[in-house]
Amino acid sequence: MKKTKSNLGKYVGFSGDWSFKFYFGREENMPILIGFLNGLFEGEKVIQELHYRPVEQDGDLENERKVIFDLYCTGIDGEHFIIEMQQLYQDFFKDRTVFYTSRLINKLIPKGYKGNTYELPEVYFIGILEFELGETESGKYFYDVALCDKQSNRVFFVMLGYKLLVLPNFNKNEADIKTDMDMWLYLLKNMSKLDKIPDFLDKRVFGLIFDIGEVAKLTPEDKMAYEASLKHKRDAENTYSTAQRLGHDRGLKEGLKEGIAQGQLQKAIETALKLKKMALS
Repeated sequence: MKKTKSNLGKYVGFSGDWSFKFYFGREENMPILIGFLNGLFEGEKVIQELHYRPVEQDGDLENERKVIFDLYCTGIDGEHFIIEMQQLYQDFFKDRTVFYTSRLINKLIPKGYKGNTYELPEVYFIGILEFELGETESGKYFYDVALCDKQSNRVFFVMLGYKLLVLPNFNKNEADIKTDMDMWLYLLKNMSKLDKIPDFLDKRVFGLIFDIGEVAKLTPEDKMAYEASLKHKRDAENTYSTAQRLGHDRGLKEGLKEGIAQGQLQKAIETALKLKKMALS
């Protein structure tokens, strides 16, 4: 897979805030987002039209935390979609997904007597993650989460769902890719490395992605923004890796100190026991 002289690759990758919004967040590229969501829901929902909504959500009270989504849109059937691209591991990420959906639901409930029925809107959180979730199942690349009854495994409440794509765990070869969701996962992970559209991506929406995603076709402003986004991504990854290494090194040093202290203590105990056997104080 060849790179251009600018080292940007032939196609704009999906990773990074600018790239993510370049493909999914522009009105003229709406068919791409619709195709992605339909591939993700795999017939569970059929989305025909979307409307972008403001990504900033203020609290009802002045001191409540403001919420800023990466992308927020609604379908013509009243569905609400929060779509997030997360590059680096973040503590309490799952907590944040629940907080985001809870805040949005709270904002959408009609005030006054109209909200007395407690009828809630349909809300979905979609997360594209470039890190593993950690304590969850190793190697799992797709989480389809809903409120379920533990005994029957049946969905208890169909109006709320979380769909998480863990890109590092998706390692299917081209020959193993069969479903629309697999195609999207492959593209999300590998777009920046490709130099042509793979044969198995035969749907019209994928052709549109490769057509608009050519780096050579970017406007000078978009190209500068893309380069800045890649630099920011590399800097963030380097900072995160450095913090991990320093934490690991510090842990080793502390562990070594503790090990030496424990060894000295154990040696002292053994010496004391020997002296006691010799009837010495």
